Amino acid sequence: MNPHILKQPVVTEKSLQLANNENTYTFIVDYKANKAQIKAAVEEMFEVEVLRVNTVVTPSKRRRTGRKRMPKLETVKKKALVKIAEGQTIELFDLGGN
Repeated sequence: MNPHILKQPVVTEKSLQLANNENTYTFIVDYKANKAQIKAAVEEMFEVEVLRVNTVVTPSKRRRTGRKRMPKLETVKKKALVKIAEGQTIELFDLGGN
């Protein structure tokens, strides 16, 4: 398994609500990774049973940044929404509360 498939967790209000209510966790993943690779990476890293993986690809965008407001191209990002079995959690997303 490639250890670089999972890049970072997405910790926002919406992702924490999904984690608490629907047991669905959100990660930024490698653009070339497929659903089977993502499932294997999450199961191996967090020792949970993955039921379903949904992916979302956000296109690149042009942003104006810096002192001279020069245009810069953001990279393409891929998010994975991973649903795990009932009764299991990923401690990375446990911030307490509802």
